[in-house]
Amino acid sequence: MARTDAAAFQRTTGVSRETLERFTAYEAVLRKWQKSINLVGPKTLDDVWGRHFLDSAQLHPLLPEGARVVVDLGSGAGFPGLVLAILGVPEMHLIESDARKAAFLREAARATGVSVTVHNKRIEAVEPFRADAVTARALAPLADLLSWAHPFLGDGGTAVFLKGQNVEDELTATTKYWKMRVERFDSLTDPTGTILRLSGIARV
Repeated sequence: MARTDAAAFQRTTGVSRETLERFTAYEAVLRKWQKSINLVGPKTLDDVWGRHFLDSAQLHPLLPEGARVVVDLGSGAGFPGLVLAILGVPEMHLIESDARKAAFLREAARATGVSVTVHNKRIEAVEPFRADAVTARALAPLADLLSWAHPFLGDGGTAVFLKGQNVEDELTATTKYWKMRVERFDSLTDPTGTILRLSGIARV
């Protein structure tokens, strides 16, 4: 796929000039920190705006209407959580167990002028609180994601996960343990990618 630059990102997402400036600041911090810690795959740095920013931003319109509290599991370099915060999620919680990545997330949030809460813990160690939605990108099989998300969502709430080409196998494997309403959306950035929006999540 063609490389995405800042202008193409703005055309696709319709973000304001001010928001675009926040993403430009994010890119600068990411490139600076990438020199000392491995935040993203080195080959993906050539297409930060597509592979990371747009890939994450496409989740924003899929969040529940009026969602205020969103939890991002295994935030890493902030995808999708910090991107969603920049796009306007009021209360974004980023869970990241790696201390250096958590430090990066705090610095990137400062540089972009957004307020987030960074939990530098393993997901299982975070005391659950009520969230409207839970997100994750390239983190773990779906059954694991649901086990981590459920304490934050209860039997309500919505999970929005970026998944790869094995999505159908993962869905099949989860039906032994979970019931849910499944919506699928094609990824804008990956021809083999699927976004799952899951609601009514409950243990079987």
